[in-house]
Amino acid sequence: MKKVVINIILVILALILYFLQANFFNWFNIAGIMPNTFVIYVLFVGLYTSRTRGTVYGVVLGLILDLVIGTRMGIYAIGFGIVGFISGTFDKNFSKDSRMTIMLMVLGTTLIFEVLKYILSIFFILSGIEIVNFIKIVAIEVLFNIIITIIIYPLIQKFGYFVENEYKGNKILTRYF
Repeated sequence: MKKVVINIILVILALILYFLQANFFNWFNIAGIMPNTFVIYVLFVGLYTSRTRGTVYGVVLGLILDLVIGTRMGIYAIGFGIVGFISGTFDKNFSKDSRMTIMLMVLGTTLIFEVLKYILSIFFILSGIEIVNFIKIVAIEVLFNIIITIIIYPLIQKFGYFVENEYKGNKILTRYF
């Protein structure tokens, strides 16, 4: 029962992030560049639940965003799916208690997502290659994402550990044997 409630809360949280992304961050941007809160969302879903669930949430969220925003189907789905998969790998290799580690994870996943989106856009949409503009966009977006992570990290950490205890339980001994 708790897992169903947690999944409903995660879906509602995704909707809230969509409305923040579509409305609120349009006012607060730098040179027309907004943060990508969905990368942070998929990262934390993968970190605190599992690699599989992070990948599934990433692909589903990506497909929805492809339908609403994207010009071609699959670009966001592939990018967020890979971010969800990588975040599940981060769970096994890094600590979630350090704010600096989380900021580096956000930096890495944002870079991976944006590079993948750029490469896939070049192949699918046949857009031109503009490296300088791309580097400027990525640098500002990474900065935005890190600032947002610093601000909301305590809330994410509390909710994340609650979700992690529900999904993974306290299976410390079974992990090693």
